[in-house]
Amino acid sequence: MNSLIIPHIRIQNANALSSPYTLGFPAMTAWLGGVHALERKLGDGLEALRFSSVGVVCHDYDLHTYRGPGDFVASIVGTANPLDQKGERPSFIEEARIHLDVSLVVELGEGYLDYLGDRLVAFVSETLRRMKLASGDILGFDKPLIASIDQPAKLLRIIGPGYALIERRDLMKAKMQDGADALDALIDILAVHHQCQEEGDEVVWQSGRTQEGWIVPLAIGFMGITQLGRAKNQRDPDTPHRFAESVVTTGEFRMPHRLESLDEMLWEYRYDAKTSLYLCETKTSTKE
Repeated sequence: MNSLIIPHIRIQNANALSSPYTLGFPAMTAWLGGVHALERKLGDGLEALRFSSVGVVCHDYDLHTYRGPGDFVASIVGTANPLDQKGERPSFIEEARIHLDVSLVVELGEGYLDYLGDRLVAFVSETLRRMKLASGDILGFDKPLIASIDQPAKLLRIIGPGYALIERRDLMKAKMQDGADALDALIDILAVHHQCQEEGDEVVWQSGRTQEGWIVPLAIGFMGITQLGRAKNQRDPDTPHRFAESVVTTGEFRMPHRLESLDEMLWEYRYDAKTSLYLCETKTSTKE
């Protein structure tokens, strides 16, 4: 598989409010949208260029939240907005932010490597500096490279230690088949359960989740809740409009050497007209 690898992209103040319900790592729509925007910008000089799928590997993060001594709920560390004319704080919507160090693995379409080569690396290096990713400012990145990758272990040797983001919708399916609705299933998977057990005269407490691994909530797309049509003052007058709500499932951060196939970490778009779903899915999920 021929891939464009952009190592260690350092992003400042990315959007950590990944859906109306979750806060943490940016939604997959942000990463695929950013790479799609990069593809369109590169298309002016590389007409036949196509990015077919995207993988995200996280090396480091700094989520802007604060939890004081004895606090049960963490608070968002917001921006200090200027005072209004009365000398008071203006009303504003809190924006959760996160600093990131990530690498992107972009699968190239068949046949493009033969004539792109150094041109693609130069174009990406020049274009990416003028872009944003997940609404965050790009501070810098290591030199992009093109490599043929067929094994997850080889990818780990190229970009160093990190955690690849994969989809774990199977956890949600199992809970919902037992009768739980989607929100209850999500909460039960992510909740930390506490248990105590008496051992002689002592009481031993144990805490943990029902599922092993670094499991996180993950926004992966949208579901249409109205019919396609027109809306007053819509941004694009030539494109049909519809209202939609966010689709959230569970994902997992897993080191690449623990993956059975690179398809587990490569995400791509899928549209289901029957159910009005606009989704980002891994290749393994698409094959199910």
